[in-house]
Amino acid sequence: MTYLIDRRLQSKNKSAVNRERFLRRYKGQIKQAVERAIKGRSIIDIASGEKVSIPAKDVNEPNFGHAHGGVWESVNPGNKDYVRGDKIQRPKGGGGSGKGKAGNTEEISEDDFVFELTREEFMNYFFEDLELPNMIKTQLASTTEFKSQRAGYTMSGTPANIHVLRSLRGALGRRIAVGGKPAKRLQQLENDLSELLLLLPEDDPGVQKLRREITQLKTRLAAIPFIDPFDLRYSNRVKVPKPSTKAVMFCIMDVSGSMDEQKKDTAKRFFILLYLFLTRAYDKIEVVFIRHHTAAAEVDEHEFFNSRESGGTVVSSALHLLTNILQERFPSGDWNVYVAQASDGDNWDKDSVNCRQLMINTIMPAVQYYAYVEITDGEPQNLWHEYAAIPHHHPHFAMQKIETPADIFPVFRELFKKQPK
Repeated sequence: MTYLIDRRLQSKNKSAVNRERFLRRYKGQIKQAVERAIKGRSIIDIASGEKVSIPAKDVNEPNFGHAHGGVWESVNPGNKDYVRGDKIQRPKGGGGSGKGKAGNTEEISEDDFVFELTREEFMNYFFEDLELPNMIKTQLASTTEFKSQRAGYTMSGTPANIHVLRSLRGALGRRIAVGGKPAKRLQQLENDLSELLLLLPEDDPGVQKLRREITQLKTRLAAIPFIDPFDLRYSNRVKVPKPSTKAVMFCIMDVSGSMDEQKKDTAKRFFILLYLFLTRAYDKIEVVFIRHHTAAAEVDEHEFFNSRESGGTVVSSALHLLTNILQERFPSGDWNVYVAQASDGDNWDKDSVNCRQLMINTIMPAVQYYAYVEITDGEPQNLWHEYAAIPHHHPHFAMQKIETPADIFPVFRELFKKQPK
C-alpha cells in the first residue's frame, strides 16, 4: 500500500495539513467564535480575519497512563514533630501562588487557546450554511466555453512552454545512465595506473596501454552532451469544454427623501454583504445596480453606494427599468436572474398597486429569486402590504423587515439560508 504524506507549509513553516485537521476537529467551537465576532463587527470589516479563542478544556488531548494496580506497600521518611493522628493547624495567610486574577469580564483567560483565522477561513465559516436559493440552470449558453487544464508534459512545443526543471532533470538522468559504466571503469583504471606506477617506469608498455584507455574513456565521457533535444520537455495544456451558466444579480435601492441617511446606510450594508456573498457563490456573475426616487437609473457600484439623492418615491420606475434591462440584455431563457430590493416601504398609494401587478405578471415569471427588505422601525408601509400578496402567486419571492443595523445579519441569513433538498 502506498501512503502519500502532504508536507505543505504555510507561512512561518507551519503545516497546512495539521491546521486543516485542527479546523475540522474544533469546527463547532470555531463557528461559535465567528458568530460572536460578527455581532460586534461592521460590514466593511466583515471580510477580515479573526482571532479565535477556545477554552483549554476543549483542546485537551486524551492520554494513557500506567495505573497502580494491586496492593502497594511503601515506606516514607518520618519526622520528629508529628505522629499518626496529630492535628495540624491551618497555615496563616491565604491563597495559592497562582498569578491569575479574578474578574467579571469576558476577556480571554491565560488558559484559553488563541489562534487567528485567515480571511478566507473566516468567510468560509460565515457563509457555510448560506446559499443563493433556486440555483437552477434554466438553459446552457449557446456558445461552449473552454477552460485550460494541465495535461502533463510533451516532447514537442513552443520555446515559451519549455519546462526547464523537468528538462534538466531528464538530462541529468540521461547523463548518469549513459556515463555510469564508463565512469566506474575510468575510476578503476586510474586506481590501477597509480598502483602500477609504483612498480614500473613511465615508458612501460603496460603503463602506456592504461593511459591510452583512460584517454579514450575521458573522451567518451566528454562527448556526452549536457542537454539533448531528446531531454526537452514542454508543459502541455489542453482545452476542456465546460457548460457556461449565466447569472445576473439586480440590486435595487430607494434613495428618495423618506430614506434618511441611517436607512440608506443600512441598505448599503445589506448590499455590501450581499455583493460579498455573490462574489463567493459564483466565479462569474454580472451585477446591475439600480437607484430610484421618482425616476430610476442604472449606475455603477461606486455611485450606487455613495451618491446622494432626494425627492419623492415611485417604486414602479425601478421595476419598469428592471423589466427593460431584462428584455434587452438578460433574457430569462439564457440567464439565471436574481433580484434584491431595499426600501423604507414609502410609496405613492396608487403606484404600490401597479408595483404588485407588475411583479406578479411580468417580473416574477422571469426571475429565479426575488428578495425584498423593508427598512423601517415602525409599522409596515403600503408597499409591504401590496408585496405580501406576491408569495401566494410566486413562492420564490421572499420579504423581510429590518429595523436596526443589528437585524442585517439575521435577515440576510433568513433570505439566503440553505433550502431543504
